[in-house]
Formats: sequence, structure tokens, C-alpha cells
Amino acid sequence: MRLIQLSLKAFRNYDQQVIEFSPGINVFIGENAQGKTNLLEAIHTLALTKSHRTSHDRELIEFQAKEAYVKGYVETKNDRLPLSLYLGSKGKIACVNHLQQARLSQYIGHLTVILFAPEDLSLVKGSPNLRRNFLDREIGQLNPLYLHHSVQYKQLLKQRNAYLKALHRGQQRDRIYLQVLSDQLSESGAYLIAERQKFIGRLEKLANRLHGLLSGNREDLSLSYVPSLSMKDKTEDLGQLRECLIQTMASGEEKDIERETTTVGPHRDDFSTCINGKNCQLYGSQGQQRSAVLSLKLAEIELAKALTGDYPLLLLDDVLSELDDRRQTFLLKTIQDKVQTFLTTTSLAGINQKLIQRPTIYRIEEGKIKDGVCQIDE
Repeated sequence: MRLIQLSLKAFRNYDQQVIEFSPGINVFIGENAQGKTNLLEAIHTLALTKSHRTSHDRELIEFQAKEAYVKGYVETKNDRLPLSLYLGSKGKIACVNHLQQARLSQYIGHLTVILFAPEDLSLVKGSPNLRRNFLDREIGQLNPLYLHHSVQYKQLLKQRNAYLKALHRGQQRDRIYLQVLSDQLSESGAYLIAERQKFIGRLEKLANRLHGLLSGNREDLSLSYVPSLSMKDKTEDLGQLRECLIQTMASGEEKDIERETTTVGPHRDDFSTCINGKNCQLYGSQGQQRSAVLSLKLAEIELAKALTGDYPLLLLDDVLSELDDRRQTFLLKTIQDKVQTFLTTTSLAGINQKLIQRPTIYRIEEGKIKDGVCQIDE
């Protein structure tokens, strides 16, 4: 998979810009606050219909403009098609091959991207919410049904929490409606848990192999899904998971009413990363945690290829400067000649240029490509 062309109109600090990309490594270079990350954000938004930096679409629209457009031409092994996304007073309008999609879940997946930014280095040691968002974002790109259940689950969870609050405050007395919400929530919740467990299992096999190469076969990496459900044995059976969710919510009903929130379900789940059997979050060094995250990100790329038949795009947002020479070398050698890559940096000085073969350079200044495209001399 590759992005051939990107067109922007009133997106962030880009008034109007059309950019054609090479199939290899594309480098956006410039000072801070000039628009390098905005280009990566535009690609991410084109793929997932939302930014990785803000949840407010208005922030994506150029100052004093009322609407923004992001368009791209995508080439896969089977097809070549235009994608477009409108942001404005009409909300979001997503089109595939000039046809408006009835739901965003029907649009997402036509362009697959893996983002690796400095904040991702805290994926292992950071909060559970960071890891849940990671799972939802990556699985949602590869599985439209997961995305559908994820949206439905969040809507039902909001309704159930609102009803719990009303019950706690004496504004409602009908427990039957609470049971109805619990039943509906359990159906989508069971699907999310099952798919997350499958994803973690697949990711672990790939990440462990990569981590072995990165560590010189001195370390073994393992992943484990940590559900909020109390189950004797882990299962991916939807019926069992749904029944377990229903029973757990029923037994914890009084506690949920008292706390005015749903205390069990995939919105409370997590996953752990272990190196040589020890929890990396608690006992891993900073170097081990960074290696684990790098292994996970590279495993994502391989898993996307295995599931879709195409390599995804890789977005590297000023992350190479955060990696030492060994990890930088491993990353660049692993993606070499396989993955179309978009990289932002203020300078090439901190990057091992010998490993970036024939990159295309875009010099960015004040939301414009100032001096066209150039190649680094080999």
C-alpha cells in the first residue's frame, strides 16, 4: 500500500497544498511549528478520520476558515482509488472513489497507517487508557466490525453510566431498563474482548520474534490481555464472555449505582508486557521498555501485512531522535524496501543517513514546501 498524492485545503497551517510522494522514505524537514507534524496528522486523519493530537475537529481547520479538505490517492496491490475527507459545519463526510460513505466505519481501513511518535514510547509504562486506545485504533483499522462494536459500546456505556447516576440520585427507580442496557452492553463488550485477545495473541508471536533479534536472543517478550472480568479460564467464546459480563454486571449493580459508573468491561481492561517473565512496566529498564515498544510497533506492521495483504504506511513523528543508534538501525533495516515511510525531523544530523536509502526530502516552512523536493546524494 502506498499514498501517491496528498491534497490539503485549509488544514491546520496549510492553505492549499498538493504533494506527491515517493514509494520509499519521505522526510519532512524544517524548524519547529512550521507544519511538519501537520502533514503526518493529515495522513493520519485521511486514514482514520481523526487526528492523533486532538479530539476537536475544529482545531484541524485553518484559522478563520470554515471547512477543511484532505484528499489522497492510494495504491494497493489490487486497486488505486481516491479518498477524501471533509471537515466542517456538516460534520465529517468521507468518500471512497468519490462515493460518500454512510458510516465512517465503512471508510476506515482503505488506508492503513501505523503511527510511531515520542509519546508512544510510554506505551508500556503509561496508563491503561493509553494501551486501550492503542488496541482500539489498530484493531479498528483492520476489522470494520470491531469498529462498529466499539462505537456501539461507547454509546451504550454512556447511556448506562447516565442511568446509574440517575438511580443513585433517586431520579429513577426502574432497574429493568438498567438490565436491558447491561444486556446490550455485554453483547458488544464480549466481541471487543474476544477480538482484543486474538489481536494480542497474534501480535505477541511477531513481537517476540522481533524482540529476540533486537536483543540478540537474550530476551523473551510476552504479552497478556488483562480483563476486568473475573474468569477462571480465558476464552474467546462470545457466548461465554457475554454471559460472564452479564453476571458480573448484575452482581456488581449496587456498587455501580453507588459509584455512578460501570466498573467492569473492556473500557477497564488492559494488557501487560513481560520480558523474561517479569512485568516490563514494573521491573523493566527504560531501554527494555523502549525496545519492547519498538518491537510492538514493528510487529503491528507485519500483522497488518498478514491480515490485509498490504504493508501499511509508517508515520515516524520525530521519533528517531528518541532512539539510540542500535534501535534506530534495527527500525530502519526492518522497514527497508518494504514500507512507505513518512518521517519528520528538524535535522538529519541525529539520523543514521547510511540506513535511509534514497529518501525524498520535503523542506517545510510556514505551511509550504519551500524549495521543492530533493534527494540526498548517495
